[in-house]
Amino acid sequence: QVQLVESGGGLVQAGGSLRLSCAASGRTFSRYAMGWFRQAPGTEREFVAAITWSGSIIDYAGSVKGRFTISRDNAKNTVYLQMNSLKPEDTALYYCAVDGSRTDLVRGSCDYWGQGTQVTVSS
Repeated sequence: QVQLVESGGGLVQAGGSLRLSCAASGRTFSRYAMGWFRQAPGTEREFVAAITWSGSIIDYAGSVKGRFTISRDNAKNTVYLQMNSLKPEDTALYYCAVDGSRTDLVRGSCDYWGQGTQVTVSS
């Protein structure tokens, strides 16, 4: 059974930082892309960042480029999201996702999803 378990969310003041982690288990994720999405109350889930297996291709949403950094540790089947210079508009439930296709993942068509970790940024 595949599981994606996110951690690292919390409450932080504007301008602060958080580091999210997502540990995947239950199968081999070789060649899978991993990424992050977020959903604020009353809005649709939106793409945040994605990274290929090798790390050679990385995508970011325009709203987080320059502030967030995605990385992964394939030995641990774990993807990270370092979030700096956080803004109140970054407040959302952050989801980890995994898919065999990077392009599918970026579009939100993902094989596997985590349950989410809450990030709240106060002004």
